[in-house]
Amino acid sequence: MSEQRRVPVAAMLAFTHEVLIACGLPEADAGVVANAVIEADLVGADAHGIFRLPQYVRNLQSGRISAKAKVAILQRGPATALIDGDNGMGHLVMTFAANLAAELARDSGIGWVGARRSNHAGAAGVYAAMLLAHGMVGIYAAVSSANHMAPWGGAEALMGTNPIAFAIPAGNEAPVVLDIATSVASFGTIRTHALSGAPLPEGWVVDRKTGAPITDAKRVAEGVLQPIGGYKGSGLALMSGLLAGVLNGAAFGRDVIDFTTPGTQQCNTGQFIIALDVKRFIPLEIFAAEMDRHLRDVRACARLPGVDAIRYPGEERQRRKAERSKSGVMLAPGLIKQLDEMAAGMKVAPLSARAR
Repeated sequence: MSEQRRVPVAAMLAFTHEVLIACGLPEADAGVVANAVIEADLVGADAHGIFRLPQYVRNLQSGRISAKAKVAILQRGPATALIDGDNGMGHLVMTFAANLAAELARDSGIGWVGARRSNHAGAAGVYAAMLLAHGMVGIYAAVSSANHMAPWGGAEALMGTNPIAFAIPAGNEAPVVLDIATSVASFGTIRTHALSGAPLPEGWVVDRKTGAPITDAKRVAEGVLQPIGGYKGSGLALMSGLLAGVLNGAAFGRDVIDFTTPGTQQCNTGQFIIALDVKRFIPLEIFAAEMDRHLRDVRACARLPGVDAIRYPGEERQRRKAERSKSGVMLAPGLIKQLDEMAAGMKVAPLSARAR
């Protein structure tokens, strides 16, 4: 941590916004995407925040992702919609989808929006949590933008680490926000280990020929990522992938294009988001009070020896966002150097000049 530099959030937002405009995004779209990218850093999903910006830039510059996308509604019913992302930035597509899901849920109590021809959208929890401001539950899932996981017992990477996120509002307590990959570790987390040189814990990746653990992050291409909970996580990845991919007419399985590899072929990433209007089930104020009561019970649970505290998903997220909003985000020197080198070729002021 002592080697890292703290960068103000406003500086990260401005830098990301300027880089995206330099890639050809309209100013308003660049703002939407920048907000979603940096929100991931704010809540602690560091592997899906500004860390991903160089890859987004490469895909925008190559034409793999369209900078001038026009998201369109293909089908719309009382509680469902299917949108076409026009091969735009996934952050733009899914922000549109979240807003549309909230609109549908206000009218029908539930809104399910599926997306096709989208792209990598960063942290799943960012979009589920967008529904909290509407007094709604948010549920999000996606087909990952690359296949790194095999079906349970398999040696071929036919599935992604397909993320799932839930966001449930509370009262005075932090909202419950669960954002997980269906693999033991997300591929983004493994990439951050490769960048820092940190070894991988055993159980994250296994060699596809021998089944032996791989602990060198730079050897990850020789293996497959392991699912959470064995066959259960593999099944969960399959279910979310089928609903986000096949149901929406998006890529799944062998059709998935790895967005990190060179090329211009469109990825056709599929995602879906669901909004549930709490007040259609129970008055919001009663729900909030009951959520607080149960969450306090969770926190007060008797602890096993050696456990310092019981936490629920969302607590640390809220604390981290408050702290980073005030004090900035700690970034590794290697990442700042990479971002500065990228910016130099785009005539954008370096991030290092904006850091403290």
